[in-house]
Amino acid sequence: MTETRERRILIVRHGKAVPKHTADDPDRDLTGRGRRDSARAGRWLEESGHRFDLTRCSTAVRARRTWQMMVPQLSAPPPASYSEELYHADAAYLLAVLRGSAPELAGVLLVGHNPAVHDLAVTLCGGGPKRLRRTLEDGLPTAAVVVLTLDGPWERLGPGAAHLADLWTPAGD
Repeated sequence: MTETRERRILIVRHGKAVPKHTADDPDRDLTGRGRRDSARAGRWLEESGHRFDLTRCSTAVRARRTWQMMVPQLSAPPPASYSEELYHADAAYLLAVLRGSAPELAGVLLVGHNPAVHDLAVTLCGGGPKRLRRTLEDGLPTAAVVVLTLDGPWERLGPGAAHLADLWTPAGD
């Protein structure tokens, strides 16, 4: 029997971080704007109804803080796992992480860094509204949220296999 259950992939670029010269890169925190935009992203997720079962997050301070700012906005925040490998990841590694998701998970939110998260979103996108696809192709600003759907098991996830269902950016709010 072929599984046709829809999967949801939510990709979040961390919020705006303090300048590089202020701290070692992994230790860079969010700016005030980064905190506000991350909270707004969480509020948008709650209001949009895009649900997920697990958050995978880079260990970099700015990524962890992005997730921490989103959590209070969610009525039922899922558990989170943190991985240093996500800090160093490229799009191929992020794809492998998502493809390895447990079969019982219907949705996974990934908080990471550019260029990897933008490259991943563009690579996975095989369809969706033209307006959203153009916005995604133009880049992924800080605190942006990409929502993709996949029909079938996680193992089917690959280039062009997902549908761009929604996209939120702080400027579009």
